[in-house]
Amino acid sequence: MRGGSESVDIEGQTVAFERRGEGPPLVLVHGAISDSRDWRAQLSGLSDEFTVVAWDAPGCGRSFDPPDDYGLEGYADCLAAFIRAVGLERPHVVGASFGSGLVLELYRRHPAVPRSLVLASAYAGWLGSLGREVAEERREWGLTAAEQPLDEFIRAFNETLFTESVPTELVEEMSEMVADYHPAGLRAMANAFADADLREMLPSIDVPTLLIYGDADQRSPLAIAEDLHARIPGSRLVVIPGPGHMVNMEAPERFNDEVRSFLRAAG
Repeated sequence: MRGGSESVDIEGQTVAFERRGEGPPLVLVHGAISDSRDWRAQLSGLSDEFTVVAWDAPGCGRSFDPPDDYGLEGYADCLAAFIRAVGLERPHVVGASFGSGLVLELYRRHPAVPRSLVLASAYAGWLGSLGREVAEERREWGLTAAEQPLDEFIRAFNETLFTESVPTELVEEMSEMVADYHPAGLRAMANAFADADLREMLPSIDVPTLLIYGDADQRSPLAIAEDLHARIPGSRLVVIPGPGHMVNMEAPERFNDEVRSFLRAAG
């Protein structure tokens, strides 16, 4: 069973990733202020059946820093190029939070790439799911985060990610990731997602699609889940009782079971 930290060159820039296991390809796309460590429980829990690849998006982890105006299009084109460079043919693609919008943009621009979509704690972009006022508030938060004391920033951000009952070790794990965030990456992601409205493309999705949410999600509440579910033909919605926004970390066994079952059915 192969696995470990690797990197590839995408148009002269380094994109890092983790790879575990062998089997049908499964690509994991993390959210903002995160990196491939976000998927620790999926890299270990699903690699018995799949080749699981979790990238560090541009501006995150060990990957290159993009310009502030990289846009969701730039991220999607980079992800498509990454999938080709790593040699993955029609992978299943899982996205969380910002990563879910990136996966939708990947499908919009490169519809032949994903075999299926799993959208966790998803949005149709901040603009598409939250409206202009909230999208601009979140853009401003992303653009000014580097000016805040790091401890205050980490504490305030974690309060919106997890429920009060979350184990301390998960909060500490996320805090380590947040502490390593790239200001350039957060600016690029905040700009990209504040401008993103993917609602019009949702009815065109014609690959199997699973939506997974925690019922205590503060950042992407269940009204958004219901809206995406109604717009994506044939989609399946799973709401897991208990977790907040980081549903893959708070409920990893249930999350992995739902993903595994869905992927087996999707072929």
